[in-house]
Amino acid sequence: MAMSVGKEDGDDVPMSDINTTPLVDVMLVLLIIFLIAVPVVVESVPIALPKTAYEVRETKPENVELTVRGGPGGSCEVYNGMTPIGSDALLDMAVKKLEDAVAKAGGAENLTDETMPEVHIRGDVNTPYKCIGGTIYQMQRAGFARVGFVSEPPPGATVSRL
Repeated sequence: MAMSVGKEDGDDVPMSDINTTPLVDVMLVLLIIFLIAVPVVVESVPIALPKTAYEVRETKPENVELTVRGGPGGSCEVYNGMTPIGSDALLDMAVKKLEDAVAKAGGAENLTDETMPEVHIRGDVNTPYKCIGGTIYQMQRAGFARVGFVSEPPPGATVSRL
């Protein structure tokens, strides 16, 4: 522990530096609390994800997160967040999302691979392929070039970074 004894010329000036250690401690505690609380608050449609190799993905606000599962009688259910969405509404939503991204970038020529929004599909393990394929087709019709799948890693799987 360090201690300031004063200057050699005899001027006793009170120390006016702010002690930032308690502030840093409080901020670290808040960071840990929010890191734990955020995944608990996020709602999603309950499904069983397929078990595959795990790759870390970046989620950006402009990405489209969809959940697909098979419905009763062989029908398909597609959700944007927690909201069920039909095929035509999905196409309209996707086109609007891309138009907003183009406008935000200042034109289609300014979009790069990093700024282009992506589609992330969470598909239930028992979902018929026609449901997944139809969702991919609608998103590609809208103009999305990158479509990815969200999966659950098997127990003990190693994480690979892209």
